[in-house]
Amino acid sequence: MNTSIQKSNSKHWTYLIVKRSADVALSLLALVGLSPVFLLVWLMNYFDESSQGPLLYAQTRIGLHGKKFKMYKFRSMVVNADEKLHKNKALYAKYIANNYKLRPEDDPRITKIGQFLRKTSIDEIPQFINILKGDMSLVGPRPVVEEELIQYDKEKLLTVKPGAMGLWQASGRSQIGYPKRANIEMNYIDHACVSFDLKIIWENLVKIFSGKGAF
Repeated sequence: MNTSIQKSNSKHWTYLIVKRSADVALSLLALVGLSPVFLLVWLMNYFDESSQGPLLYAQTRIGLHGKKFKMYKFRSMVVNADEKLHKNKALYAKYIANNYKLRPEDDPRITKIGQFLRKTSIDEIPQFINILKGDMSLVGPRPVVEEELIQYDKEKLLTVKPGAMGLWQASGRSQIGYPKRANIEMNYIDHACVSFDLKIIWENLVKIFSGKGAF
């Protein structure tokens, strides 16, 4: 192996070690610091009859090397929302046509509390559990459902862990659909490094607090 390849591999593994260490430390801090939010969201759901049900919603997503995992969110929809989506052919067709997502005004499954949780991105907080477990990283391409894989260079996408924050969210979140979304995520994979990750975290925080592109 020549010297340049050895240096490249060394940098790659150093980056992965730094990234995983940061993921563990930050997810632990976040889960402890934001623990009151879990209680607050539970109380909000408990006292709203239309929102009552499990606190967390777990959906199967595709991770590193194609491994399936359950991604956690605060539940923002009625119970059995996925089943209701697939049974409603017109709604499911709209879901596919709108880049595997529905706008709140088009989605009868979203609760009133759920609309608030989505707009503020509070619904994403439980993903720190996924980060701590190692299913996800703080920064990376957004984890996709199996149907979305056809939009990507699958072999390339599955070489990295999906992330809670990514270049797609930093670029516009739900305002950006396929195929542009896939191109953005591939661009991250090509240029991933510590400084790029820090920039993406900052830009995601700006988007979260501004509420732009969230639904």
